[in-house]
Formats: sequence, structure tokens, C-alpha cells
Amino acid sequence: MAWSQDEERMLLQIERHLVDEDPRLAARLESFNERVQRKEGGGGRKRGAKKGRGRAVRRLRRSTVIIMFSWLLIATLIATLLIMVLRHEAAAAFPL
Repeated sequence: MAWSQDEERMLLQIERHLVDEDPRLAARLESFNERVQRKEGGGGRKRGAKKGRGRAVRRLRRSTVIIMFSWLLIATLIATLLIMVLRHEAAAAFPL
């Protein structure tokens, strides 16, 4: 299933934001993706494989990593907010 233009644009914005905010993490993720591709590909292309397919698979993998990172960030933010709220309620329940 192909990405819509809006989805691709949003993913590119997320990727650019990640590179701007944490270039080391972005470089590490890119390096990891390259190592996985080399491992899965066996170093060379199979005969008869279509040229454009490799690029689509790379884009899909990169998108998957970006989406996973985004969900991890969202979950971390929600957990942090819940901890802050619970601490605030506990402090309010026992005033000094």
C-alpha cells in the first residue's frame, strides 16, 4: 500500500525535525537501517529484482522507524504527564 502525499509530507517533516533536534540519534537510526539492509540483502541484488522496489522498501523501513520513534515519544510524554498529575494530587491530599 502506497503512502498518500500528505502522509509522506508529514513523515518527511517528522524526519527533518528529528534530524534537527537530535542529529546523533538520526545518524544512529540511519546506520542501523543500513546494517539491517545489508544483512537482509546479502550484500547484492538478486537477479530480476526491480530497481524501484529497493527504494520503496528503504522508505518503508525509514518510515517505520520514524513512526515507532514518534509513538515512543508520545508514550513518554503521556507517562510524564500522568506522573506529574499523580504527584500533584498526592501533594494536595496531604497539605503541610
